[in-house]
Amino acid sequence: MFSAEIKNFINTSNYPTFSPKAIFFDMDGVLFDSMKTHAYAWVEALKSFGLPFTEYEAYMNEGRTGSSTIDGVFNKVHGRNATEDEKQSIYRAKSKLFEASKQSKRIPHSLELLRKNQSQNLNIFVVTGSGQPTLLASLDEHFPDTFEKEKMVTAFDVSIGKPNPEPYLMALKKSGLQAWEVVVIENAPLGVESASKAGLFTIAVNTGPLEPKVLWESGANLVFDGMTELYNHWDKFSEVANINS
Repeated sequence: MFSAEIKNFINTSNYPTFSPKAIFFDMDGVLFDSMKTHAYAWVEALKSFGLPFTEYEAYMNEGRTGSSTIDGVFNKVHGRNATEDEKQSIYRAKSKLFEASKQSKRIPHSLELLRKNQSQNLNIFVVTGSGQPTLLASLDEHFPDTFEKEKMVTAFDVSIGKPNPEPYLMALKKSGLQAWEVVVIENAPLGVESASKAGLFTIAVNTGPLEPKVLWESGANLVFDGMTELYNHWDKFSEVANINS
């Protein structure tokens, strides 16, 4: 188990080895059970501006910056990008709806996996397309003594964002590691695509309504049915990947 996927990753990437020293975590849908709230906020905010958008589209666009998501809808409906005023108005409406909703909870076994990673002396980064101040601030509350500001890449740090490899390449640069020394944990097709394009071993956890094949087709090296399944298999993956405690 896992040996074939790791060997294939090494061979297709033309890497000398695979020796993880860091884990790059996406946030929404990986650490926080927040995507239902994000989807609701996007659908309602865009609808209030006369722009059709579905929950499924929200999940398929997960990981994009807010600006990129709005431009995508405007191009589909109006054949143009949104103006900066339009973007700010829509994103304010989306943020207001998100923040008024019930606070997101941790994804089951996300904290336990992080604690296991810490016990293995793995560097832990978060790479997210989110710019929600309340959600970013809640990392310290829900995952104390885990994330450091200098080990985060958010919507405020990038100019393009997912599915472009920019966010993960930025995290890789911050880490000072080689591509074969990193594991990415993602749940969104665009996030998986971003990490894969950055040349990183990408584990997808399916915590939403999408079919697993969408994650495989986006470039995932492994796909698990949620964080609990990944947590239950982590020790075996660590053994095969030579992650030492």
